[in-house]
Amino acid sequence: MADTIIDRCEAKGLRLTEQRRTIAAVLEEADDHPDVEELYARASGVDPRISLATVYRTVKLFEEAGILERLDFRDGRARYEDADRDHHDHLIDLHSGEVIEFVDAEIEALQERIAEKLGYDLKGHRLELYAVPIKKS
Repeated sequence: MADTIIDRCEAKGLRLTEQRRTIAAVLEEADDHPDVEELYARASGVDPRISLATVYRTVKLFEEAGILERLDFRDGRARYEDADRDHHDHLIDLHSGEVIEFVDAEIEALQERIAEKLGYDLKGHRLELYAVPIKKS
């Protein structure tokens, strides 16, 4: 697999304009799960000529090419992350909106056992936990 989002775009034969390259670079640097508005703010900070419509079109193109993964954390905003990242699950803080990535070997094993028990070979999954902080007494 290619190393960067730009490498993967090129490998898939996508035409990369200067603005698409900027958007890809912004996505590559993201350590969160930005929505289109956040991507636009970051990308237009690098290149003020980038329009919101360009960001929407680019995100859609990257998603359709399998380069980005669209996430819906029930807050009314589609968020995005690199589709080539290592597997992880998400816990969403319903108070702050913070998205916490985690990997838990016990959960992974349990999901495999459940699929096998039901007669299936698990090929993938997505786990999203929605939570509120525990009040400390």
